[in-house]
Amino acid sequence: MASPAAERVTYLVGGAALGAIGTAAYLKFSQKPKPAAISQPVPVATQPVPGPPGGPQRSLDKIENAKTILPFGFPGPVNDIVYRNAYVVSYNRRDRNPNWVAEHLTPASLKRQEGVDRAKSNFSEDTNIPVQFRARLQDYYKSGFDRGHMVPAADVKFNQEAMNETFYLTNISPQVGEGFNRDYWAHMENFCRSLTKTFPDVYVFTGPLYLPHQEADGKFYVKYQVIGNPPNVAVPTHFYKVILTQKNGKYSVGAFVLPNAPISDDIPLEQFRVPLDAVERGAGLTFFDRMNKDGLYDLCKETKCQIVLSKFHEAQKQQQKKISA
Repeated sequence: MASPAAERVTYLVGGAALGAIGTAAYLKFSQKPKPAAISQPVPVATQPVPGPPGGPQRSLDKIENAKTILPFGFPGPVNDIVYRNAYVVSYNRRDRNPNWVAEHLTPASLKRQEGVDRAKSNFSEDTNIPVQFRARLQDYYKSGFDRGHMVPAADVKFNQEAMNETFYLTNISPQVGEGFNRDYWAHMENFCRSLTKTFPDVYVFTGPLYLPHQEADGKFYVKYQVIGNPPNVAVPTHFYKVILTQKNGKYSVGAFVLPNAPISDDIPLEQFRVPLDAVERGAGLTFFDRMNKDGLYDLCKETKCQIVLSKFHEAQKQQQKKISA
């Protein structure tokens, strides 16, 4: 039986696997608008270039007008792109969370090199981000949330410096600890790594979502906690993983949305599957825009999508059973 947390997932973002209510909500809020006209680059010319009949002129005049409107600078928003040894992150200054973090997993990249040890790594603030927009270590202190990795340290065993970089707070979001970050989310991460046994290339995008929730008045609200002093770091309601695999030139995709809440190990991973465009709409992102998405195969038809419990986790569970017996 699905937990209440799991049942809420695609009530908000969609997916037939989670029942009629979830599907209805997805269809209601994800109707595709009519295609809009594609903006064209501003022509490099000294004379105005006529636009479509009755439409605005597309010319350098608009840029000149903008200079009079914004003579003192462009306020943003700015999304910081930070390049690391093992991942790329887009950081959101307002929420003090990443928008997305991207990694490329291969059998070779997951091999542990001698001397690489998680115990040598420490969480740290990212000096690439202006001070007033950084997530800070003290923001998480006694917050009740784990510092949850988007790219897990276990994915980066080939180099100590690269592993250390996974501990920058630009790669971190507040996550519920027991039952999620230390359990189901860890299983999800293990599933991503296990895909390299079948596929030589595994591309993973991970990030937070802030999804609407229907309250007693029947209306939908986006509501999430903010931690820190002053409170600056948003606590996501959900997290997504978008996975693209490649084998013999054949690409497959799978998208998953998990609530930031305790999830029982008994709930099948496929219950958290959603259409790719559900994540795109929820996150305001576009994945794989250089590919023909109609040619992508369904990951869960190419392999079995199920959580993989690590030996360490299973040993922990057995130990807990012995203690409680």
